[in-house]
Order: sequence, then C-alpha cells, then structure tokens
Amino acid sequence: MTSSTAPRDSDSPATALGPTALVLGAFSAVGTWAFLFPWTVLAGALAVTFGAMGLHYARQGTGRMWTAAAGTTLGAIGFIGTATLIWGLY
Repeated sequence: MTSSTAPRDSDSPATALGPTALVLGAFSAVGTWAFLFPWTVLAGALAVTFGAMGLHYARQGTGRMWTAAAGTTLGAIGFIGTATLIWGLY
C-alpha cells in the first residue's frame, strides 16, 4: 500500500455518505426477509436519502459513485419490499 489512508485536509464529510447508504441499504434489504419491519423501513428511508446526497456529491467529484448508487438501490429495495409485505398483510 503506497498511499496513506489518513484523512487529508481536502477530505470532506460527504465522502462518508455513499458507504453509510450502502451499510443502511444492505441492512434494510436483508432485514426485510428477517421480518425486522420498523428498522428496515427506517434504514431504507435513510439509505435512499444518504445515497441521493452521495450521488450528488459524487457527480461533483467528492466520494464514489458506486457506493452511493448501490446504497440507494438497496435502500429502495428494502423500503419498497417492507412496505409491500406490510401492505399485503392488511
């Protein structure tokens, strides 16, 4: 590893939006099938929100596009999947 992983002055908190969306989206998508309804709805909504913000900043050159896009997609899958399961129960 030739480069340092220490934070630099040019780093922004916006670089954490994509990975945060990815983790929350994965929890939301997996939690749908584990019947963790209240947490998956919340995690899915947050993943879509953070992922959309991450996509905005990634287009400007801050952060990575693929983590924000994957987090947004997984969050939407988890949120919509949970909403569909709950709607189907009633």
